Amino acid sequence: MAGGWQERLAPTARCLGLGLRSEDPEQDGEFLDRLYATTRVEELAQTGWSEPEVRRFLHEQSRLQRAHYREHYPDAEFLLIAGETEPVGRLYLDERPGELRLMDIAFLPAWRGAGRGTALIEALQRLAGEEGLAVTLHVEPFNPAIRLYRRMGFEALETRGVYQFMRWEA
Repeated sequence: MAGGWQERLAPTARCLGLGLRSEDPEQDGEFLDRLYATTRVEELAQTGWSEPEVRRFLHEQSRLQRAHYREHYPDAEFLLIAGETEPVGRLYLDERPGELRLMDIAFLPAWRGAGRGTALIEALQRLAGEEGLAVTLHVEPFNPAIRLYRRMGFEALETRGVYQFMRWEA
């Protein structure tokens, strides 16, 4: 069954007190910029740039990243992870022959570290395994999430540019 990951992940999301909905590139842009910025704070603190320079750079990079994803993954599911009243994260998935690509998963800082991302990835692994799909992803080697992915059974296959390409199989 190609696609439909939003519906298949909905029960897990509900158990976590979360919802999933399709991203609206127009309406959700401000939230997505803010979320993206939280993933780069430590890295950019080392640049010595002024606050306006950092904000401008993060805004531009957020937009470029989303444009890249939409261009190179036109059939992907771009999902927002929602708390009770507002978005708290994003989950981008692309199914292709033999694999489910976990393109991106991110939460706002207040929603990190409580196992929600792990639970969603475990659900992806279970569901993908039932479909006979491997789960693949790219991660920067200095990203702390790489330790989580290794614990979850992902193996590094190769370096692609600045990323480790990792794969999990049932």
